[in-house]
Amino acid sequence: MYHPQDIVELLRDNLFKTGNPFGLATKRINTWWKDAGLPQQGEYYLFSGLMYQMLPYIEVATDQMGKWENTRLADYLSWLRLVPKSLAGLGLNIMTPGQEKKRYQQTLTSISWLLQHSGVDIAYQPEADLYSGILLYDLGDVDGFIQHAERVLQGLRAKGISRVITVDPHTTYALKVLYPHYLGSTLEVTAYFQHLRLKGNGQTNDMTIHDSCFYSRFLRISDVPRQILAEVGVRTSDLRSNGSFTHCCGGPAESVSPSLAQEVGDHRANQLKENGGPIVSMCPICFANLRKHGAEVHDLASVLASHAE
Repeated sequence: MYHPQDIVELLRDNLFKTGNPFGLATKRINTWWKDAGLPQQGEYYLFSGLMYQMLPYIEVATDQMGKWENTRLADYLSWLRLVPKSLAGLGLNIMTPGQEKKRYQQTLTSISWLLQHSGVDIAYQPEADLYSGILLYDLGDVDGFIQHAERVLQGLRAKGISRVITVDPHTTYALKVLYPHYLGSTLEVTAYFQHLRLKGNGQTNDMTIHDSCFYSRFLRISDVPRQILAEVGVRTSDLRSNGSFTHCCGGPAESVSPSLAQEVGDHRANQLKENGGPIVSMCPICFANLRKHGAEVHDLASVLASHAE
């Protein structure tokens, strides 16, 4: 296991200097919207929190960390703060396969289409779409999280944005629960699938659901995706460990201990595979981590888009 303090300091340093915990340039990774044709003004603002955009790069970074864990190189992780952010970000960008970047960007395109198809008046302004800072909070750096969150909230307020639609459970929890608690935020925050009104195209399928910890255990809205999947013709089955009793995919532990994340992920993937059939996930971290363990997993948005009339 890496020293947690080294991880926190590196991520905080990256976040404060680049707006991204992995030192990635936002303009370089956030390009999905250019072909989406979304207006800049609307009733709701689509806020991605950059989670889907970051995931392909995170997969590469954590794979490298897994190779260094429990070696002497792990003791020098904190020295990465001395590497210029532009150089580190460029290196990570080069190492990340283009097809993986497109995969996650396509999910955001699908979410945008689903909302518009449901008659939701959504807008998007990329300069206001920033990372929520949730990872610092998860790792115990509450002060660092608050400092970054203040910047995010100020940006939204400056744009006159008050009604936000989020696309992943981590960002949803941050904006809906943590921002009000620590910053007094009055944003109206809803998950994208809470707005969907879809009809099926006649295609049917059987899938196993993997619940997100945040959606099911903390926000308690994991019943909504089940209802929408049923409406478009997807029959879903549950494990005993579902809903508020769901098991972790292992992904949140990767930044501190890739080996622990591997162990937890293996356990969850085996549970899901034993249930049979393809798996539907509603979280980019869960999606990425379960794939690593050989599970046939599909993102909720892609499933809905392929079954919607």
